[in-house]
Amino acid sequence: MITQMKKYTFLVFHRDYEPFLTQLRELGVVDITLKSAGDIENDETLQAALQHEDELRRLIKQGAPDQMLQERAAIEQRIADAKQEAEKAAVWGDFDTKRIAELQEAGYKLRFFCCSEKAYKEEWGIVVANEGGKTYFVVVDNSASQNIDKSDLLENATELPQPAKSAAQWDQEIDHLKGLLAAADARIEAWKVANLERLEQELQEARQQIDWQRVQLSTDKLADGSLCLIEGFCPIDKEPELNAMLASAEVYYEETDPTAEDATPVKLHNNRFAKLFEVFTGMYGWPTYGEFDPTPILAPFYLLFFAMCMGDAGYGLVLIIFGLLTHYKKVNIEMFEGLGPIITTLGVGTTIVGFFLGTFFGMPLLEASWYPEALKHLIISGNVMGFDAQMVLAIGIGVFHICLAMVVKALCYTKRFGFAETLSVWGWVLLIVGGLIVVSVAALLNLPAQVTKWTIISIAVVSALAIYIFNKPGRNPLLNIGAGLWDTYNMATGLLGDVLSYVRLYALGLAGGMLGGAFNSIALMVLGEHPTWQWLPFLLILLFGHVLNILMSALGAFVHPLRLTFVEYFKNSGYEGKGQLYQPFKK
Repeated sequence: MITQMKKYTFLVFHRDYEPFLTQLRELGVVDITLKSAGDIENDETLQAALQHEDELRRLIKQGAPDQMLQERAAIEQRIADAKQEAEKAAVWGDFDTKRIAELQEAGYKLRFFCCSEKAYKEEWGIVVANEGGKTYFVVVDNSASQNIDKSDLLENATELPQPAKSAAQWDQEIDHLKGLLAAADARIEAWKVANLERLEQELQEARQQIDWQRVQLSTDKLADGSLCLIEGFCPIDKEPELNAMLASAEVYYEETDPTAEDATPVKLHNNRFAKLFEVFTGMYGWPTYGEFDPTPILAPFYLLFFAMCMGDAGYGLVLIIFGLLTHYKKVNIEMFEGLGPIITTLGVGTTIVGFFLGTFFGMPLLEASWYPEALKHLIISGNVMGFDAQMVLAIGIGVFHICLAMVVKALCYTKRFGFAETLSVWGWVLLIVGGLIVVSVAALLNLPAQVTKWTIISIAVVSALAIYIFNKPGRNPLLNIGAGLWDTYNMATGLLGDVLSYVRLYALGLAGGMLGGAFNSIALMVLGEHPTWQWLPFLLILLFGHVLNILMSALGAFVHPLRLTFVEYFKNSGYEGKGQLYQPFKK
C-alpha cells in the first residue's frame, strides 16, 4: 500500500535559511521538491560536484588509481605475449641462442621453416619436430647449401622468424613477470587498505553536498532574496516529528493534502512478505501517488508463477538451501547479495507447488513407491475436457489474474477520475467478470436455463450501454459508439492472447520435469543392473544434469512471471508506474 503524504510549504527568512535546511536534513523526513534537471543541472558548482562524485565512484569501483592499473595491465600483456612466444619456440626444442649467434658469425646462417609432412624433402635441412601434420626444420644457409633448389624450398615451405629465446628462457621470463605482477597486486591491495575507507567517506560527503546544492537551487527566492520558499512532502506517520521541529523554528509553513497536479513521491508500506517483492515493482516503475500499489497482488502471484515454472519440489529444496546460505553469508556471490530471503521464499513456494504438480528431482511422484498414497491423491493429474489438468489449471489462473486486473483498474480509475469517467471500464468488468461468474455459478448450482439466459442478457445490455453510449459523458454519442467499437476490437484481439500467455506456466514446468527425468533415465542406463565403478558416472550425470536443469529452469521462472506481470496484468490493470520513490533530504 502507499503511505499517505502531507505537502509542506516553508517560507524562511534568508538569514535562517541554512540553519533551517540543516535542521531538515538532521530530521530526515521531508522529500524536498526539486526543480527539473534542465533548470539546475547546468549550475557550474553542481556540475563540478557531480564530476567529483563520478570520479570518486570510478576510483572506488576500480580499486586503484589509473597508473597502477595501467602498470598491472602492461605486465599482464607482457605475460600473454611471452606465453605466445614460448608456444612458438617450444617446437624448436631447447636451444642456446648464444651458440646460434656464434654459428652465424662463423658464416653458418640458420633459417627456420615449416611445411606439410608430405611436402618435406630430406635435402632441404635438419628436421627438428613433426607436429600437427607439419614438419619443422632448419636450413643451414652457407656455401655447402648451394646445391639446394631454393625456389622449390620457398615455394613449398614457409620461412619462420628465428626464435628470440628458447621455450625454457621464455618460461624464466614468464616467472619473472609473474613476480612483477604479484608485486603490482600487492601495491594495489596496500592502496585499497590505505585509501578505500577514506574514499567511501568522501563519496558520502560528496553526495550530501550534491543534495544540499540541489535543494538550494530548487529554492525560490522572494522579496529580492529576503525570503526563501521551499516545498516538500512528508509521510503522515512522520508528521508529528516534523511539526514538533517546526514549532521550535522561526519559520512560516503551510500543511496541505497533495493534489493531482503535485509530483507527490510515494512511500510503499507493505508487510514482510510483500516487501520482498517491491524490487520487482521498482523494475517496472513505482506507482504514482494516486495509483494502486501493485506489490500486494504482485507478490503472491509472482511466487505462484515462479513455483509453477520451476515445477519441481526437489529444486525448491535446493533454492531454500541456497537462499539460506546466501542470507547467512556462507555463500558470497555478488549478484545475489541481499536476495537470500526472497530466494528462500521462492524455494518454499516451489517445494509446496512441486508436490502438487507431482515432480521431485525429475521423478514423477505418482509412480514413486516411497511416496505416501494419501499424498498422491493431492497431485494434480489426469484430463479435464480432454486437456491436461495442469494446463487447464494454468489457463484458469490466467483468467482469474486478468479478471482481478480489470477489477483493480476499475476501482483505481474510479478513485482517481470519478465513477462517471470510468463507466466504460466498469462495463467491461461487468461483461467479462460478471459473465464468467454467472456462467460458473449456473454450472455449479445447476441454475434454470431461463434464469441464466435473462441474467446474461441483462448484463450484456447494461455493459453495452456503459461501453458504447456512456463511456464519455457529455461527448457526441456517435463518437462514443466509435470509441466503444475500437475498445471492443482491442479487447477481442488482446484478451485471448493474454489468457493463452499463461500456458507458459504449464509448458515451462513440463519441460523442466521432462528434462530432469531424461537425465535420470540416462544416469540409470549408465548405472546398469550390477554397478561397480559405474556409480561415479551415474552420480556425475545426475549432478551435472540437475544443476544445468535448475539453472535453466530458474532463469525461465524468473523471466516469464515478470512478463506475465508486466504485460498481461499491468496492461489490464491500467498500471502506469511513472511515480517517484520517496527520498527524504537527510544525511
